[in-house]
Amino acid sequence: MNEKKAVILLSGGLDSATVVAIARDQGYRCYSMSFDYGQRHRAELQAAERVARQLGVVEHKVIGLNLNGIGGSALTDDSIDVPEAPSEGIPVTYVPARNTVFLSLALGWAEVLGARDIFIGVNAVDYSGYPDCRPEFVEAFERMANLATKAGVEGRGFHIQAPLQSLSKAQIVQAGVRLGVDYAITVSCYQADEDGRACGKCDSCRLRAAGFAEAGVADPTRYR
Repeated sequence: MNEKKAVILLSGGLDSATVVAIARDQGYRCYSMSFDYGQRHRAELQAAERVARQLGVVEHKVIGLNLNGIGGSALTDDSIDVPEAPSEGIPVTYVPARNTVFLSLALGWAEVLGARDIFIGVNAVDYSGYPDCRPEFVEAFERMANLATKAGVEGRGFHIQAPLQSLSKAQIVQAGVRLGVDYAITVSCYQADEDGRACGKCDSCRLRAAGFAEAGVADPTRYR
């Protein structure tokens, strides 16, 4: 049986949950991957497990990393405050090399599974200015993936799919609602508490709330 498989990066947030639903709707058997990388809270990992169950992924894998050993981000270094007001340039919530590392591990799992497609929920419209969310990055990683792997060299290449790339946050919400995503079980906040309740002030919370408002969808986010 020639199954269509996909590895999907699943953070537990709104965007990545929508990507799982999109891949499932396209007929993929979904394998989701999350990372315990030293982030501020574990609530997003618990959310990822809930999303994986709700959307019926075949296998959900959590990989342990130590990006807080590198630091350099408000998400991995407790000495750097998460900003609660819009800022200029690349914000301090940018985690150095995060998407590069995450995609590399997803690539390894995809090769083992015989999956040709890797999905990531990056977005170039309503996003925080991270350089590893741009289309140029996705395209460059795909080229590298097909140069650096046995499958790529043998002509069974990989495709990095970023279906949210050109969508607004409101369009992402609308797509997810159509596909049955329960956004109440997702966590997007950069500084959620242990129960997954959002601060309502950080950049991610502001973008999320604006997306629901513009989409005309009631915001199910639990705020503290």
